[in-house]
Parts: sequence; C-alpha cells; structure tokens
Amino acid sequence: MSRAGLEKTPHEVASMFDGVAARYDLTNTVLAMRQDLRWRKLVAEALDLRAGQTVLDLAAGTGTSSEPFADAGVHTVPCDFSLGMLRVGKKRREDLPFVAGDATKLPFADASFDAVTISFGLRNVVDPDAALAEMRRVTRPGGKLVVCEFSHPTWSPWRVVYTEYLMRALPAVARVVSSNPDAYIYLAESIRAWPDQRGLAAKLYRAGWSDVAHRNLSGGIVALHRAVR
Repeated sequence: MSRAGLEKTPHEVASMFDGVAARYDLTNTVLAMRQDLRWRKLVAEALDLRAGQTVLDLAAGTGTSSEPFADAGVHTVPCDFSLGMLRVGKKRREDLPFVAGDATKLPFADASFDAVTISFGLRNVVDPDAALAEMRRVTRPGGKLVVCEFSHPTWSPWRVVYTEYLMRALPAVARVVSSNPDAYIYLAESIRAWPDQRGLAAKLYRAGWSDVAHRNLSGGIVALHRAVR
C-alpha cells in the first residue's frame, strides 16, 4: 500500500506509515525545515510535566516526540497503531515502553495518565471525535491535553504560498528523501482537509474537554491546542 485515502481506512493508514517508518524522522525534519524540533519543544513546555508524572504520547511513531518527556524523568508511554513505526522506535529507544493501540479504543484504564498528547496524528484517525473522548477518559481529573496539529495559516498571502508548497513542493521533496514519497501526497491532502483552529477547538469542547485554548505556530501552519480534563 503506497498511500491511504482521505476516508482513513485504519489498516491502509497503518500500512502507509509502516512503509515510511525507516526514514520518517529524517523526512519530517527536511519537509518542516527543522521547525519540527521547535514544535516538539513547545509541546513539552505546554504540558509542563514534572519527574514522576505520567504522560501518554499518542501517534508517537518512532518515539521522537516522547523523548523530551522521558529524558526529563516523566513516565512516558508512546502509543501508535503502526507496528512498523514501533519497531523502528524500539530499536532507537529500548527503554521506552512502546504500546500498539488504536486511538479510538485505547488499551488503558480510566484516569491512567496525568496528561495526554498527540502530535500530527489526530487528523490520521478514522474518528477524531471518538479519539478525543478516549483521551479524556484515560486522563485523570485536572489533567492536561496538548494537541499539536497542522492547521490553517492566518495571513491570506502566506496561506496561498503554503498551499502551493503542500501540493507541489512537498511531494517533490519527499521523492528525494522519503522511503515512500507517494504517502506524502496523502499528507498534503489530509492537511488541506483538516479543520481550522476554531474547528478543532469545537471538537475538543464537544468531547468534554474544558479550558480549551490554542497558540498558532509558524504563522498558523501548526496550532498547539491545550485543554483540561
């Protein structure tokens, strides 16, 4: 399976990510022009977790997003539905307890975590609303959620430039650095189809989260949504 469709059939999406796992982190850093390093740092700052607390990192892939928490002494559980990504991650970080799981049916008890986070993965879930409700279920009362996801640039001229990059430049660059460049056509299409900042905030409220707020990063290319259980 070279790529998935926007209907997001779970096994197709998982298979697609299996196919890009080997060079996934490198490709992301190149395509994001190293902005992904800054975005990960800001996710950690927004969660503001301390040693001894617990965090569930959903759509963790190879565990790159989990490392800032684990290295700070936070008990971190990386979870993903792509076995290929998890295998690559386990080779990189044998100390992390990688778990295979579906975001819409999480294999964890109620109120298991002090915080939950998901970066660039919510739009790949077949039912984002169910996933947000599941994230709330496994978060303790008073716990935090941080969603880092591609969004819509707030300045119209920048939005036009960004859209051109998504549909033209991104697949071209992916052909050079990715192990499965066709998958990045899906990436571009899924970003364009994803709700804007207000749309995602509305989803969070409907799922039962409180104190929802967001911060635009890189001119709105990415939005960091925060909420409390």
